Amino acid sequence: MAPVKVVLLDIEGTVCPISFVKDVLFPYALEALPGTLKAKWDSPEFASYRAAFPGEHAGSQEALAAHVRDLMSKDLKISYLKSLQGYLWETGYRNGELKAPLFADVAPQLARWREHNGAKVMIYSSGSVPAQKLLFGHTNGEPSNILPWLSDFFDTVNAGPKQDKASYEKIAAKHQEYPIGEWLFLSDNVKEVEAAKQAGMQSYIVDRPGNAELSGEARKEHRVVKSFEEIGDL
Repeated sequence: MAPVKVVLLDIEGTVCPISFVKDVLFPYALEALPGTLKAKWDSPEFASYRAAFPGEHAGSQEALAAHVRDLMSKDLKISYLKSLQGYLWETGYRNGELKAPLFADVAPQLARWREHNGAKVMIYSSGSVPAQKLLFGHTNGEPSNILPWLSDFFDTVNAGPKQDKASYEKIAAKHQEYPIGEWLFLSDNVKEVEAAKQAGMQSYIVDRPGNAELSGEARKEHRVVKSFEEIGDL
């Protein structure tokens, strides 16, 4: 295996529990939505979020709210929904109501890879880039803000779907100083890991508490870790 120069990280189920998104972030967005729509509906700062929604859902506050609730109930990863969610979460992060609960091994291992191994750490999540930055800027660790540790951010808008080989090729192409074989992708999602490997990246499946049970076939075909500590030095 080539030495790793870039660690590319998924978020949900990899660096923080799936439950944080489903049990904390989603309910917070739904609770904040009606008041935000009422207060910001005609404001310039909200215009781009509103305009991104299909016309049939952007005509009234009630229609937009109903569409958001429908999409979130189905856990659909649509770019305009993700952007709006990030906007709604911003207040919660800023006022301290929201803090991202990173798994205990994450921050120490990221520091180790950066400082001892000289690796770059980047993020690739279905959540929007602004939402990613809010999360890593407001964690439950010390320091709370680890944004300075991260070199780049990718989502389904600027990179493409996470289960497509081409998305990983596009990400690596942005940093051509690092051959794709020197990238390590970490995710809880088997299909994402397979796509990254098809593109030429190294990869592990991360098996965290609360994640979906991995099949015997997945465990046989892929490297699996329960903690970043198991990876050790790069």
